[in-house]
Amino acid sequence: MAFSSSVAVRELPLFPLPEVVLFPGVPLPLHIFEFRYRILMNTILQSDRRFGVLMVDPVEGKVAGVGCCAEVIYHERTPDDRIYIKTLGQQRFRVLDYVREKPYYVGLVEWIEDQPTDRDLHSLMVDVDQLLRDVVHLSAKVTGQEIELPDDVPDSPLELSYWVAGNLKGVAHEQQSLLEMQDTAARLDREAEILMTTRNHLAARAALKDAFN
Repeated sequence: MAFSSSVAVRELPLFPLPEVVLFPGVPLPLHIFEFRYRILMNTILQSDRRFGVLMVDPVEGKVAGVGCCAEVIYHERTPDDRIYIKTLGQQRFRVLDYVREKPYYVGLVEWIEDQPTDRDLHSLMVDVDQLLRDVVHLSAKVTGQEIELPDDVPDSPLELSYWVAGNLKGVAHEQQSLLEMQDTAARLDREAEILMTTRNHLAARAALKDAFN
């Protein structure tokens, strides 16, 4: 999966979304009903089908300065001109400036990538993958439901780091921090910490459940 671009800086239509953080390679379905964003979609569907997703803090109303480009891979219109779309995360970007705000935001953005590292990324990936499987196993035990990892969990360090970050729930600010990192090892380290905390919490709940059964 390659997300590099020969154009370092470009103008990009922007779609701010409350507590939504998109990552490369991660799908994002959207229901487009607001008039200005219907204009945005009609515009990009006639060009390269790409727009930028930026997380908005619903409390402070602050828009993040780093986001992820989304590419529309499927769309369906309703009779009243709403649009259902399926998108897939592509490159990450940093907003350098806003070119205009109406009818929708357009930003001048630069693509960002992770920097090279001397760390053993394969070893980190194996650790995170095992923690992920532990969390899924314990979640199934605690809830009594069948829970399994999907077959398409990435097997490269960078893509796994995006996949794990994109599947964290209810922690948009943590996700935004992971998105802004430009160090794959640091991202995997932080995800290992999050998964370990979750695993320990689930293990305690599972032990308590066993004690009362």
